[in-house]
Amino acid sequence: MEDKTLVCQVCGKDFVFTAGEQEFYKEKGLQSEPKRCKECRDKKKASRNNHRYNNHDN
Repeated sequence: MEDKTLVCQVCGKDFVFTAGEQEFYKEKGLQSEPKRCKECRDKKKASRNNHRYNNHDN
């Protein structure tokens, strides 16, 4: 496998889907390539975690 350059669907920036990441996806049985760059994935994850945390305060 070779590194692939993909385009983030959120911010539009190019990001590299490394051969190692591709192997990890394959091992986990994931069929689709990532749609978001690491920065956008991290932002989405943080948003999800904040939402869960805030719901426990109610």
